[in-house]
Amino acid sequence: MSRALYTAATGMIAQQMNVDNIANNLANVNTTGYKKSKLEFQDLLYQQLRLAGATQAEGAQVPVELQIGYGTRPVATQRIFSQGTVISTSNPLDVSIDGDGFLQVSLPDGTVSYTRDGALKKSAEGTIVTSDGYSIEPQVTIPADATAINISSNGEVSVKIPGDPALQTVGQLELARFVNPAGLKTIGRNLFLETEASGVPQSGQPDTEGYGKLSQGFLELSNVEVVDEMVNMIVAQRAYEINAKAIQTSEEMLANANSLKR
Repeated sequence: MSRALYTAATGMIAQQMNVDNIANNLANVNTTGYKKSKLEFQDLLYQQLRLAGATQAEGAQVPVELQIGYGTRPVATQRIFSQGTVISTSNPLDVSIDGDGFLQVSLPDGTVSYTRDGALKKSAEGTIVTSDGYSIEPQVTIPADATAINISSNGEVSVKIPGDPALQTVGQLELARFVNPAGLKTIGRNLFLETEASGVPQSGQPDTEGYGKLSQGFLELSNVEVVDEMVNMIVAQRAYEINAKAIQTSEEMLANANSLKR
């Protein structure tokens, strides 16, 4: 019976973490480029009380084993990189990525990070940056006298200069893709870092095979579905309650055993 107490406790701990993960998904339901995650579990060790195939005293073989498990544990938060809802913003520096690519962002320490957040801005020097002021790689600078900005589906950035009827190309946006994007490390601020699990990033021009194309004046929102997360929360809550009930039942059985009299 004490084994049941510890086993049910692992279930409660696992479901608490499950609710924590669901809460984080719901908190980011309006976060630009956010990708939802789901918690995955594994069962723990088993105590073997009787092995399958063992021979009994009568010579017969045991057809199935007898074993008792010791609960569960969380083992992974799987990031789901499905396409999020795209909305129109009419902002010329907003871009959405229709495909698997990531924008490349240069951090202050020189590290390159990756993002699906296309809410871009201009710095005081005219450089295209993220909302935190980190520059996009490769770096693109908008001239101070530019009156209009055009970002094509293949990432070419061009501007309209007064007195010049033709658009002038000032830079080229590139995207990166990974063999295993779920292996990327999340560091907050809508940024991901490369890991050994994600594989080496492959850079390329948007609107080419596998990289996805850019859409100017649009943003990709979170791919979190509120209804799905609410259902998952109900399931996790019920699982937590039933594990708590198992602990209560085990405690009552121990109390009954302790109250036995000779």
